[in-house]
Amino acid sequence: MNRLLRPVFMIVLIVLGGVSMPLIAETASGKAQTTADSEIPVDELELKLRPLMRDQLKVEADAWLKLLEDKVSDISKADIAVKYKRKEIAVAEQLEDAFVQLDEAKKDAEKPSADGETRITVEEAERALEEAKKEATATVNKVKKDTEIQKIISLAAKKAKEKKKAEAVAGKADEKPEPEKSSKNGQPKEEIDKTKEKIDAAVEERNRDRANLLDYLTELRDQQTALIDRTTAVIAAYETKGGPVEEVEVYRQYVAAVSGIAVDVSDMEATLKTIGGWLLADEGGLRWLKNIALFVTIVLVFMFLGRLLAKAVERIMAKSRQTSQLLGDFLVVSVRRLVLAVGVLIGLAALEINVGPLLAVIGAAGFVIAFALQNSLGNFASGILIMVFKPFDIGDLVEVGGVLGKVHSMNLLSVLVHTPDNKAVIIPNNNVWSDSITNVTGTDTRRVDLVFGIGYDDDIEKAQAILEDVVSEHPLVLKDPEPVISVHELGDSSVNFVCRPWVKTADYWEVYWDLTRSVKQRFDKQGVSIPFPQRDVHVYNALPQATAPELTKPESAGSSQLAQVKGDISKGGDTDLDVGG
Repeated sequence: MNRLLRPVFMIVLIVLGGVSMPLIAETASGKAQTTADSEIPVDELELKLRPLMRDQLKVEADAWLKLLEDKVSDISKADIAVKYKRKEIAVAEQLEDAFVQLDEAKKDAEKPSADGETRITVEEAERALEEAKKEATATVNKVKKDTEIQKIISLAAKKAKEKKKAEAVAGKADEKPEPEKSSKNGQPKEEIDKTKEKIDAAVEERNRDRANLLDYLTELRDQQTALIDRTTAVIAAYETKGGPVEEVEVYRQYVAAVSGIAVDVSDMEATLKTIGGWLLADEGGLRWLKNIALFVTIVLVFMFLGRLLAKAVERIMAKSRQTSQLLGDFLVVSVRRLVLAVGVLIGLAALEINVGPLLAVIGAAGFVIAFALQNSLGNFASGILIMVFKPFDIGDLVEVGGVLGKVHSMNLLSVLVHTPDNKAVIIPNNNVWSDSITNVTGTDTRRVDLVFGIGYDDDIEKAQAILEDVVSEHPLVLKDPEPVISVHELGDSSVNFVCRPWVKTADYWEVYWDLTRSVKQRFDKQGVSIPFPQRDVHVYNALPQATAPELTKPESAGSSQLAQVKGDISKGGDTDLDVGG
């Protein structure tokens, strides 16, 4: 049985080998697999490129580049043909002018010339005509000898005929004007100068050829744009699969070099025709109009989405008691800007801009900028730490960087503080974070520290009771913690009480001022003195009785003693001046 199956098995292997050999040979020979349809959609082309290996992708890239090269070559030939046709039209018009000039010279030769009139002689006109004929003949012969240009002209004429036929079928063809049967003065057309008629016919023919070439150029440029899209996709796939950087760069440089439209501004008609054709082409102006509309739509959608997300984050931050308003504002702004940045990148991709190199440039520029702005980055880091650890928030009264004021706003670089006299002070975040931070309104309650002094002759118990009554009667003083009212120290001229009630932070200054006024009024009403620094001056006359008559000017002595007393007083000491009898 095995002997019978063995020949059958060998035959199957031979047949399968014969079928697979052409495929293997095709792969080994480096034949492209995706260039059979040059108008394949880009997304479909990308799917076909996905399973290919790097070596296969190189073959594909070379094949697509060859197609692009051929198309660019056709465009260049068509551009040259347009220039040739323009040259032919120009020399034909010069030839016609030369004939007219010769005719005028012959007519002028038969008329007497006026004094001072300048005329061209018949000989000069004939020489000019001969030169125009030579130039026209040379230009026509040059065009006829260039077979590639003739092929392009013929192909453009063929395309124009096909387009007219299609328009005729669709009912869009223009009606042809009736041929003229007579010229001016009712004379038959056959009587017109034959040479001029031939020149006009030649100019008309070349204008028609030139118009066909310009239309064909528009079509070729559309095809070139489509080929560039597909070639770029193949090059990107080749680069992704590990294609050499130098080789990929060469490919990209060639694609960049042949992209765009070359316009000859010296030929205004051709320029307008080219621009108009590009604007109305599917792969030209209409494509970019669609891309720009898509870009604007994407950016607007992401702006709207960014605002929605920012509002959502704002609501979440408002409900969370663990985060500061500074951090909440920062997150809201960051989310909105981040979403907008993503939308712009997606919009640029819709504009067919490769954002990969753009991101690389942004990264490199970011490194350079970060190195140059080290201090600013330090402020940035400090700003992040302040927002995360929230030592203060917007509206808090703080002392930071040696400045006391209310926090108005904050960004990643600085804090804006409004001082009590309404000065706006901008403090770098580095100065804030590296120095001590005093948050005056960081807690819900504060203690009011007051000191009241009474005289040594006043009743301590009475003063204590007055202070306790004043504090307990004030509606803004908190019961818990309890106020502290007690004798604190025996001063130089007073017995000092400390009065330390607790209040809500927002009521601090109101309670401080109210208690100070109320205690003064109650002390005055109930006869409790509030001592102030004073000095007792005792004047003594230290001179003996025997020397008294020797004073010739008592008033002078008294003045001298009074001056001495004033000097002692100014020195801060007690002065006793005895004025004896």
